Amino acid sequence: MTISESAAALYTQADGLREAFLRAGYTTDGVLRLLGDHAHEALGRGEPVPARRICADGGELGVLVRLFLLGDTCSESEVAAALRPVSVDDALRHGIVARDDRGLHAAIDLRPLDFGAGNRWLFSDLDGTLRRHSITEDHVLGVGHASLSLLRATITAPVGRLLDVGTGCGVQAVHAADFAGHVTATDITDRSLAMTRAGMAINGIDESRYSLLKGAWFGPVGGQKFDQIVANPPFVVGPPKVTHTYRDSGLDLDGASELMCRTAPKFLSEGGTATMLASWVITGDDWRERIAEWIPDEGVDAWVVQRDVADPALYVGAWLRDAGHDPRDPASAEMADRWLSHLDEAGVRGIGFGFVFLRRTDEPTDLLAEELSHTFEDPLGAEAADYLRRVAWLRNHDVGEEQLSVADGVALEQVSTLAEEGGWEGVVTRIHRPDGPRWSHEIDQLGQSLLAGLNPDGLCLDEVTELLAVATGDERIDTAAVRDMVGGLIRHGIVLPARWDQSSRKTSVHSQ
Repeated sequence: MTISESAAALYTQADGLREAFLRAGYTTDGVLRLLGDHAHEALGRGEPVPARRICADGGELGVLVRLFLLGDTCSESEVAAALRPVSVDDALRHGIVARDDRGLHAAIDLRPLDFGAGNRWLFSDLDGTLRRHSITEDHVLGVGHASLSLLRATITAPVGRLLDVGTGCGVQAVHAADFAGHVTATDITDRSLAMTRAGMAINGIDESRYSLLKGAWFGPVGGQKFDQIVANPPFVVGPPKVTHTYRDSGLDLDGASELMCRTAPKFLSEGGTATMLASWVITGDDWRERIAEWIPDEGVDAWVVQRDVADPALYVGAWLRDAGHDPRDPASAEMADRWLSHLDEAGVRGIGFGFVFLRRTDEPTDLLAEELSHTFEDPLGAEAADYLRRVAWLRNHDVGEEQLSVADGVALEQVSTLAEEGGWEGVVTRIHRPDGPRWSHEIDQLGQSLLAGLNPDGLCLDEVTELLAVATGDERIDTAAVRDMVGGLIRHGIVLPARWDQSSRKTSVHSQ
């Protein structure tokens, strides 16, 4: 059986593997119980010795952890006992394990994960410290920081039909099966689709609930419309060539992200949403100008979040190391030089990375692009759903004529410094939201008084503004400016319409 044939048939071993894993306790909770907190944390840091010592007396679970998580070579008898009812011959034939002169070692990455709705297993190619060979062009990347961040950013309200563009190992597709009636996953390589099919099978997801289609971008789905799209496309910024399909699109610079932003709305049903990872080159003073060119002028509510900006040299070095290249090697150094020269010729000063959230509407486009480079813990998916909901409310209501209130938990933060003549001198005052992305807005004394006067059972915004003008004797208060300020606070969930349901801010349907 060839490598491609073994990958295609991998799903046939899923039932047996699931039986073996459940018997041994090879689940996220089971592995944590075996290793304990300290060894588990050490393993996460890439320090395998504490875990290896514990696994020596860990029975079948210890063997599975050594085999698939530590990359150890185990004896054939140990593997046979741990994998039963899957035989060693079948495990070898289907590319699950491989033989060396000391015994058997893992030939693929097969590990338990918990997305927030219980244990799942996923298949991918060996990577990182477990890599025993160079990465091939059709390498199937495992679950990393980017894919986990997309999981946390995905809106998980129940939907009918969901499309996962560029599924890779199927992590987004398996996750989506928890809240979507039917999942369509696409990829350009047979190996990725085979890994995804095996992941669906081992997690007991019925074949009637998903479709796997081969092809680039949106080509495989024709004219179909979807209620939701998720995508972790090959968005690496570089020359227009493909060396590894999991990262390279063949499009120049940030062409992959541009294609997704321009095209995704066409495949959304009315009210449908898209959550996508994206990157963009920064050539001028305002990165938002480039993103704005990609968003259609009509029919989209768009929220673009820049989470990080990388220096070109750091960016290129990180991706070369990701592909297994030693930056000290002359051939790798030459690759880096060509890559950096291409970026330099295009005037690239930095590479931005983040999320693009879209919703299909029949209205003029509403676009907000902003930076969220600070640390926050709450999943972004629930916030994205609420943000789009608040944008829809703003479109359909005259904010000046509405009763409003400050959201639960919002606090006023005052920063002062010690003045030379003694006492404290105020520097800045902010209104601060303690949950979600933890937004804060600078606010003056007039704004503070205005927000204090908002009441869900009281006056509307324009009436509060008028009353404030009378109380302060300041007839120059700009009603339009007040409306704009409050509209921005509503977008960020700091001010909300009267009797607004705030429960979804705290939890999502499947909180990660």
